[in-house]
Amino acid sequence: MQKLLPLVDIAGVGLNATDTVIRLPHFPAFNSKVEFRISEVLPGGQVASAVIACARWGLKARYAGKIGDDAAADLQRREMKRAGVEAHWSAVRECQSQSSFILVDEQTGERTVLWKRDARLELLPRELRKEWIVRSRLLHVDGHDCRAAVTAAQWARQAKVPVTVDLDNLYPGVEALLEHVDYAITSRDFPARLFGESDLFVTLPKLAVRFGCRMAAATLGEDGVLAWDGAKFHYSPSFEVKPVDTTGAGDIFHGAFAYGVVRGIPLPELLIFCCAAAGLACLGPGARGGIAPLKKIEQFAHAGARRPHAFSEVQLIAAARRVR
Repeated sequence: MQKLLPLVDIAGVGLNATDTVIRLPHFPAFNSKVEFRISEVLPGGQVASAVIACARWGLKARYAGKIGDDAAADLQRREMKRAGVEAHWSAVRECQSQSSFILVDEQTGERTVLWKRDARLELLPRELRKEWIVRSRLLHVDGHDCRAAVTAAQWARQAKVPVTVDLDNLYPGVEALLEHVDYAITSRDFPARLFGESDLFVTLPKLAVRFGCRMAAATLGEDGVLAWDGAKFHYSPSFEVKPVDTTGAGDIFHGAFAYGVVRGIPLPELLIFCCAAAGLACLGPGARGGIAPLKKIEQFAHAGARRPHAFSEVQLIAAARRVR
């Protein structure tokens, strides 16, 4: 009789990437030369970084993704092993792993990403095993390889495993994926691209109703996060930080949300925790250099300075009444 895989807290299916982070004194003008401060090769990727964050915060974690056969692939393997993540890799021979060159402006911490991904790196449904998904307490996916993500999310839904998703674009098949998602957290612009309507007070409830999500939320960068839980809107402003590098802040936000769902943190408190984790993530280099310890995130969530509110409580209540 085949031995069951251990039950993990979070399973992640989605992107990994290797980033060459180039720190610049200022963003270069066209047709100019700028001496960079430092260049580092660092691991990243949406789902991979979220899973690593959860592992550092004490969750048992599993990851499934695709890599090439280069030095970047070796780096990804090493980092997952070092974090104690149970990793399942599909590898492509004679293929470069997904890579990015990230230009970071030291004056603002904002980044510009140049990326490349070989089409052969698409993770396919046949490269997944059902037990990787159903032997977990939560599944986290992104929309880049929708066919594999849909398969994983279907398995999770059948096993009553909650699904979180990180969406920033209208990838082919993303609507089929959303049909199996419990917690949809998107970029600010995603709902507008989906519905042709820019008002999040309209599009977040519409997204939740259309696809049957328990919650629909949009991350708003410096403005924090807005969420709809089916009955009311929740808003959390971001925290006041002087960014070193904003790379990966969103990935860590998603990791923090997955952590909170597993731990049963109430939504209002969880959104504050996520914003705190994302803010602190901006204080380190690359996608994972700013993953802070839990205690530091909790202290920052309690005492950190907040940015001005983008929405008032009156606006949230009035918007919820219009929905109802």
